[in-house]
Parts: sequence; C-alpha cells; structure tokens
Amino acid sequence: MFTPKQLSNYADVLLWGLKKARKKKFKHGEIIMVHYDAAAGALAEQLQARILSAGINPVMRSSGTFVMESNLFHRGNDRQLVFQAPGTKELFESLHGSIYLYAPESLTHLKDVDPKRIAIAAVSRKPLRDILFRREETGWFGWTLCMVPTPALAKHAKISASEYAREIIKACFLQKNDPVGEWESVYRDALSIKKWLNSLKVKSYSVEAETFSLRITPGERRKWIGISGHNIPSFELFLSPDWRGTEGSYYADQPSYRSGNYVQGVRLGFRKGSAVTVKAETGDKFVKSQLSMDGGANKIGEFSLTDKRFSKINRFMANTLFDENYGGRYGNCHIALGSSYSDTYDGDVGALTAAVKKKLGFNDSALHWDLVNTERKTVSADLVSGKRVVIYEDGKFRY
Repeated sequence: MFTPKQLSNYADVLLWGLKKARKKKFKHGEIIMVHYDAAAGALAEQLQARILSAGINPVMRSSGTFVMESNLFHRGNDRQLVFQAPGTKELFESLHGSIYLYAPESLTHLKDVDPKRIAIAAVSRKPLRDILFRREETGWFGWTLCMVPTPALAKHAKISASEYAREIIKACFLQKNDPVGEWESVYRDALSIKKWLNSLKVKSYSVEAETFSLRITPGERRKWIGISGHNIPSFELFLSPDWRGTEGSYYADQPSYRSGNYVQGVRLGFRKGSAVTVKAETGDKFVKSQLSMDGGANKIGEFSLTDKRFSKINRFMANTLFDENYGGRYGNCHIALGSSYSDTYDGDVGALTAAVKKKLGFNDSALHWDLVNTERKTVSADLVSGKRVVIYEDGKFRY
C-alpha cells in the first residue's frame, strides 16, 4: 500500500521520532526493540537495516496473531493470563529504545471476552511498563510508534484499504520530498505554543461545549508537552493534571475500539477528581469494567488539545493513534483516564519518586484510555491573578 519511497520515508520519520523522544543521544551498542505486527513486516525490515547501520542492536519482536491472542483469553487459565516469559523483565531493564508498528488483523476478536480478564492481563503488564517509564524518566529510554494500514482498520473506518493508506500518507507527510523536514517544522511551531502556555500561571482550565462542562486543575510544577516524537503522527499538546481537581462532566463524541470492544458515546461525571457516574451508549459494561480495573482507572491522567492547523486528520480512523490527533473543523480535546505522564512535570523528572508523584496528584494506573471530543468548544485558563484568558477556540490555540 506504500510505494518503496513512502516506506523509506516512514522509516526515516520513525527514527527521527525516536531520537526526538529520548533525552540522551543513542550510542553504538545500545538496544532498540522493534515490535511489529505481521502486516508491518516490510517496514520492520527497513528499520532493522537502519538500526544495524547505526551500530545499534535491534531486537525484532513479532506480535502473535489475533487468533493467538484470542486463544490466550478463551483457553488460558488465570496463571497463563499473567505469565511473562523468562528474561522479559531483564530485557526491559536493558532497553534504550522501542518502536511499535501497529497493524492489526482484527479489532473485534476479544469482544466476547469477559472484560475482567482483559483487566487482569493489563494489570499484570504494568510492572514492565513501569520499568520503561522509569528508564525514560532518567533519559535512558525513548519510544515511538506508528500504524500500518490493514483491511480490518479500513473496514471499521468504513473506507477502502487504499483510502486508508492515503490518510496515513497524508497525516505523516510521507508523500513529501522531505518528510523529516516537515515534522521539524511542526515541531518548531509547537515549541512556540508550548512556551506561551507554560508562561501562564494557571489555577484551572475550563472546557465548555454544548454537551459538557469540565474543570481541570493543572496542579503544581506542571508543563505542557507534545509533538515530541513519541507518536507518528502526533499533533496534540497535553499535560497530566492534578487528578484531584477534576470537576464536572465530559462527553466523548468520537467512538473508539479497545481490547476488541467498540465503545461509543461515553459520558462521565467527575466529583473530587473521580468519575462517579459512567455511561456509554454502546459498550457500557466494558467501559465500567475498564474504569474499575484499579484505583486510578476512574481518574484523569491526561488533558490534551489538538490544533487543526497542524493536523491533516479529518475523519474517524478506528485507531486511537490517529483519532486522538483529529483536526477536522474544530480540532479536538481529549482526556485520558488512568496513568499520568511524568514528563509533564516541570522539573527533574529523574528525581521524581512515587511519593512525590502522589503528593503532586500524578495518577497511577494500569489503564491509559484516550476519550476524544471533536465538537466545537472553548477552553479558558483561570489565572492565579484572577483573570480569565481564552487559550483555545474553534479548534485553534489563541496565542
């Protein structure tokens, strides 16, 4: 679905993203894991060749098929569900980078699995994620990911496979002569907006739309980050707020697929930082199960805004990587329920301890689920001075 030149461009952009995402420069002899689905094999080959040429050691990991994943949840006992192969922990403790190439054969193969079993498996993997989070905080690990088109993705986005591929090409600038240069331009423009946002002394943010009204409290020592190489594509700017200050309502008008389940029309009501009312037009039982998987799952870990001037994505893609970066007519805002991003801390992230994170209101959970609203909205900042400033309106930052 990609021409050889576009495939080569994709590999170049991913390595650009990986280098941007890591605080320290990569060195000869370090280890980068390339985790890929079968349909992304050709892109994985391109990345392997480039990583080897750079004197870095690639660890190539192919995902199991959707039948294998389905077998695990339908046939595996409780111990098998949480089993980690010997050496996995040691590998994660040695990784310096990771690139994930997402190319699913199916989006709905787990729809009949008890959501509690999905939650158990997710919680069991959290210690591995924590290892990588900690390595990233200290500057030794960076990651990025992307998506490769498949018939399953195209089917659920209700477009043809070739149309789906064109959407990826457009969003990632793969048709350009210098796609890395395009990303550098977006990166520089985003720096200006982040500098402005981080210059404001904000007590709280108010998000007002026809369908919801939400107050977000950034908390102490927070900063806006984003367009940092972690996701390809990524056009969002975000922070991880103090979850304890979340009040009001939220509505996700954009549907999503998660763990084989289709979810639409999620409505949340927050009081004292927790989602105390949870409803969904489709997938209600699954949503409630996800938000009860652990103590942090019903609390906010991220608040994000996307400027439509950056993003070329203007349709539902049936994948969060693209859908959370929707540009369209009014841009988008989204919240993520679950784990926070510690790199939104305005200080030495490497010095953060679990106790300090808890004190500052960084949320901790095995869940991280982005729920997107694409409706027209106004986002205002209530400053410490008492002044209110509109920072985002009609899909654009007002800086």
